[in-house]
Amino acid sequence: MAIIVENVSKQFGSFVALEQVSLEIKKGGLMALLGPSGSGKSTLLRTIAGLEVPDSGRIWLANEDATNKTVEERNIGFVFQHYALFKHMTIRQNIGFGLEIRKIPKKAIQSRVDDLIELIQLQGLGERYPYQLSGGQRQRVALARALAVEPEVLLLDEPFGALDAKVRKDLRDWLRKLHDEVHVTTVFVTHDQEEAMEVADEIVVMNKGKIEQIGSPSEIYDHPATPFVMSFIGPVNILNGSSCLLQDHNSGDSRVFVRPHDVLVEREKTTPNSSLAHVKRLIHLGWEVQVELGLENGEMIKAIFTKNRFHQLELEVGQEVYIRPNQVKSFTTDYEI
Repeated sequence: MAIIVENVSKQFGSFVALEQVSLEIKKGGLMALLGPSGSGKSTLLRTIAGLEVPDSGRIWLANEDATNKTVEERNIGFVFQHYALFKHMTIRQNIGFGLEIRKIPKKAIQSRVDDLIELIQLQGLGERYPYQLSGGQRQRVALARALAVEPEVLLLDEPFGALDAKVRKDLRDWLRKLHDEVHVTTVFVTHDQEEAMEVADEIVVMNKGKIEQIGSPSEIYDHPATPFVMSFIGPVNILNGSSCLLQDHNSGDSRVFVRPHDVLVEREKTTPNSSLAHVKRLIHLGWEVQVELGLENGEMIKAIFTKNRFHQLELEVGQEVYIRPNQVKSFTTDYEI
């Protein structure tokens, strides 16, 4: 089912949660709503679900105006951050609950639940209760329960936010594979940039109730439309246009953005436009190393490169190096980040 959000606005008292938001979610797509707290992403998801009614604008589902339809009429599956499983029910009962209240025959429910338990890879655990499962397993059960009624749209509100980093990573991989199998139109909310880029086909970056940019993960990262997107998606150095590091780049803008991996670090001065810096701190991040560098004018710059490059440079804290940006991004508008 395709989803169209048309000029939707929503206020809670004086707080503007959504302001003239419009977007289209393709049938069978996997879209992430990404932004900081208070950006409007959860309100937008709840509006699509029918849990919130917009003050203005329309919600279209499969080319039908669903703005005033109830949650039940929209045929949407919804998964919350904190599982919301029934503690007194077994895993099988939790998954089949939506089918039971729809008066589906018991044999059909049993068959559907069996299929879903296999899909979420919890074979043999159907008679257990939620407290007997790990957090990651409980969230998979919540997803299976949402899928049991065969919804045309699956909405996930920060589904992995309550889990630790390793489990979140495993579930991100699992969700991507699950979507490739069931092809249900899926929208999920997250504030985790890595999560959005790893899972989604398309990302909607939101800020202060508005959409900053819509695009694929590579488009969002490589071609940010605004300073906010540039600063929110991935690490970045924000420099004044007069920075000594920018003498090789013609920029009169008040702020210029340089990704840490676009900062070139060398032991010797190989070009006239390299700037002297001192290594202030080394942060080992597995296969990458982040280097904090201090320029002579007091500016602090971060650079990131691979472990191989780090070992080639043989860097130590306090060491003198020469740095220059390989690529910069500037914006002509004076934009509040």
